[in-house]
Amino acid sequence: MNSKDRVYSCLAYKGYDRPPTKHYGTPEINQELMDYFGVNTYEALQVKLGDDFRHINPKYIGPELKTFEDGSFEGLWGERYINYSFGKGTYKEAVYLPFKNVNDVDELKSFRAPSPDWYDYSGIKEDCEKYQDYCICIGGAGMPDFMNGIARCRGVEQVLFDVGMENTVFLALMEQRFHFFYEMLERMLQAGEGLIDVVCLGEDLGSQNGLLISPKSYDKLFAPYMEKMFALAHKYGAKTMMHSCGSTRQIIPRLIELGLDILEVIQVDAANMDIRELHRDFYGKIAFCGSISVQSTLPFGTEEDVINEVELRKELFSEGGMVIAPTHHIQVGTPINNILAMYRAIGSLQE
Repeated sequence: MNSKDRVYSCLAYKGYDRPPTKHYGTPEINQELMDYFGVNTYEALQVKLGDDFRHINPKYIGPELKTFEDGSFEGLWGERYINYSFGKGTYKEAVYLPFKNVNDVDELKSFRAPSPDWYDYSGIKEDCEKYQDYCICIGGAGMPDFMNGIARCRGVEQVLFDVGMENTVFLALMEQRFHFFYEMLERMLQAGEGLIDVVCLGEDLGSQNGLLISPKSYDKLFAPYMEKMFALAHKYGAKTMMHSCGSTRQIIPRLIELGLDILEVIQVDAANMDIRELHRDFYGKIAFCGSISVQSTLPFGTEEDVINEVELRKELFSEGGMVIAPTHHIQVGTPINNILAMYRAIGSLQE
């Protein structure tokens, strides 16, 4: 059973030789693992860990994204980022928010908006053929990512107010992001000629304690766009996978109605996200990807703890419905032996 077969059998609840898996790691963790295995590329690391997924992307050919004297660098909407050091690693943080003080929709006309024409899609089919034995993914957690994506151009606090007040500037930026990513995804799907397996999308809907927005606000502002994106994937024969951190239990039934096939990353340390309860309520209705905690089990548990968590999922989802993987990027300081224990217990590690 190759990776593609394994994932499709998992999604169809038809059993498998082992559960599928997907690797998530910070650059620092990935380098540690590459050093451990003595490999030089991320793809070689994926092979060692038994990652069943491969992401492909169009080539960027748009306007130069500038780097500035302070070390910050430009994003697609003119926002700027810096790699902020937290000691042993770095995270990309927004340091310039172009829409922070925009209060009128007409003001947005003076800003450059990205175009799907900024990408070359001609290599998509070749990449699909290259990875034909794997589950081929396009997109990612940043598509459309209305709250996070706009917050990096406008500010987190402002966006939370925007959602509550249904601010017209925020709504206009939502529509702009939707059309940009929708057309970009459709061009990739067309170029893939039926060889793309999963369209990856994202919207962080949960905090550690509950939803970030009300179901009512989600239904009114977000659901219509997500339903169209899910339908786009299905139109071209692909499955849908949506990233969301935090406590999402309350909104999972609605996501199923809208057409979501796989929910990642199943942050089990958040409220109401116990894996047994999720299995009880949603087994056979939606698949999950993730659920091995990067907050507790992987960084602070023993190897035995990690193995026990994997074995529980193998028992609960013995016929399918679960891609066993970390609940986010594995963080700096996580013991390598715990990471290896996870993949070894899954059965994917190539030693």
